[in-house]
Amino acid sequence: MTYDAVPLIPRAVLFGNPTYASPTVSPDGTLLGFLAPEDGVLNVWVGPVDRPQEATPLTHDRGQGIRVFGFCHDDRTLFYLQDADGDENWRLHLLDLTDGRERCVTPYDNVQVRVLGHNRWHPTTMLLGINKDRPELHDVYELDLESGELHKRIENPGFVGWLADTDLEVRGAASVTEDGGAIYYLTDEASDFHPWLEVSAEDSNTTSPLGFSRDGRTLYLVSSVGVNAARLVEVDLAAAEREAVQGDGQGDGQGDGQGNGQSAGGSTQKVLAGDDAYDVGGVEFDPRTRAPQAVIFDKDREVWEYIDKDFGQAVEEVRSALGLDGELGITRSERTERTWLVSLMPSDGPVRYYLYDRPTKSLKFLFSHKPDLAGYPLAPMEPFAFTARDGLEIHGYLTFPPEVPHRDLPALLNVHGGPWARDSWGYNAEAQWLANRGYVSVEINYRGSTGYGKAFGNAGDKQWGRSMHTDLLDAVEHLVGQGLVDRDRVGIMGGSYGGYAALAGAAFTPEAFRCAVDLCGPSNLLTLLSSIPPYWKPLVAMMYAKVGDPETEKDMLWERSPLSRVDDIAIPVLVAQGANDPRVKQAEAEQIVEALKAKGLPHEYLLFPDEGHGLARPENREIYYATAERFLAEHLGGRTES
Repeated sequence: MTYDAVPLIPRAVLFGNPTYASPTVSPDGTLLGFLAPEDGVLNVWVGPVDRPQEATPLTHDRGQGIRVFGFCHDDRTLFYLQDADGDENWRLHLLDLTDGRERCVTPYDNVQVRVLGHNRWHPTTMLLGINKDRPELHDVYELDLESGELHKRIENPGFVGWLADTDLEVRGAASVTEDGGAIYYLTDEASDFHPWLEVSAEDSNTTSPLGFSRDGRTLYLVSSVGVNAARLVEVDLAAAEREAVQGDGQGDGQGDGQGNGQSAGGSTQKVLAGDDAYDVGGVEFDPRTRAPQAVIFDKDREVWEYIDKDFGQAVEEVRSALGLDGELGITRSERTERTWLVSLMPSDGPVRYYLYDRPTKSLKFLFSHKPDLAGYPLAPMEPFAFTARDGLEIHGYLTFPPEVPHRDLPALLNVHGGPWARDSWGYNAEAQWLANRGYVSVEINYRGSTGYGKAFGNAGDKQWGRSMHTDLLDAVEHLVGQGLVDRDRVGIMGGSYGGYAALAGAAFTPEAFRCAVDLCGPSNLLTLLSSIPPYWKPLVAMMYAKVGDPETEKDMLWERSPLSRVDDIAIPVLVAQGANDPRVKQAEAEQIVEALKAKGLPHEYLLFPDEGHGLARPENREIYYATAERFLAEHLGGRTES
């Protein structure tokens, strides 16, 4: 087969709504819920767990669709969150599974609700964070599922987050220090909050509590204090309380690095799992005891480390029974744990979902998230690494076009957002799209990305447009040097921070790229930091520590803004933006587009009036990807679908 004979995968298959998404088993084990389109819009479908083909839609949204839902533990209520056209002011809706009655229990304008807690031990209660009284702070509310009544339990004195135990008692909170560090608080018998652990700015992104054991005597957290990479730590709270009485309760934050020190706020701690270079990326907890059973390290591929050997044996039995290569996911929402919902994600195929019956050790295939991908030639994702110009090792992933030699190919540097996030191995619709159209899809976990330890993450502090950007340039040079990529046919694209990186590529290093595609990326760091959502304001010190302080570093922030170098842009730019984006406002797109227009520079602009930060509606995704596909083909020479 020649490359011209490789079938084009339709954009509607790649970027349309999934056929099935987010399946979950009800706590009583009788129902299966999932997201699926109804009249082209994602809604919640529910059916018998053993007959998913009989599922019917219980919600009937006709807007952006529903993306977050769950079964409540009262065995009669389903909840879902919904905002308006991407504004992220989430409202909580409850749906009675017995009579179909639906109600919105937070019907407030310009208010955001967060679910803080709900579990099997308190089946008719939900703990919520709501910023109804002050937009920058979420107070704690208790919701009675039976009556729908809300009452405020705690008024927020300035915390950025809350930590509740399994009895839905708030026993912890967090705040941000002026230098971008964090302070974690625990409550005493009078429910007063007292500082327990102060974390410096260098550890703030890699240290945070996860939750309490069922008996409430142990707190689990990931912590990089005293080491490079975040480890899973358990803290004896009784010992912490004794030491708080005997001393000042602050601790020096300096353990011995072996799990025998007093590094968690002066309390005795035990390290359960850790790696020298990689942060703990995920933890599997026993649903009954809330004790950790496994940790997951996101290396080039996921690596599971088992704390509970019996659980580890069960997981490996599932993996063996699947007999397929892919990243494994396990959801244990059914109370008896007889039924696990298992997902398997390869890099060159759709996500597959199964029911696993533990007593019989049998697997039942449910569905894949996009069955229409079957029959199309998908490309495997390949990890790679290179050394940046200052000696730092950088990791990433390549997805090559199928059926062609890996030699002198056009490439798209597809930059992840965040930037405090990372790319991982697995199915990626954009990577498959680019490879199918003839480009090498290049994904780079540049410095500042998460998962590689605090030294790597902190190496990105105040490096927007500088070493974070040169990591991307060094990736291109590495691939060109390997003979894989044609230096004269490289584009750059991305969303959010990735959109900023695309604009930075066009403005700061236009000689390195042939074209740039920006989706909801900031063009001016000063206006970005001055227009953050109100509920991000308690976190502003952390953002200043990572990006820059507009009061003391105004000149630096302007120099790192693509808008400051618009005269240097010499390549075509495609800009796309959601009008309701609360994170990166429409003005970020408008000001760069106006500057490009004033200078007569080649550009295109797409504004979506019914979108927020990203594109939720499939019809808008089709417009964006069709435009981007044609734009890339014009400048890099790839294939297009008519």
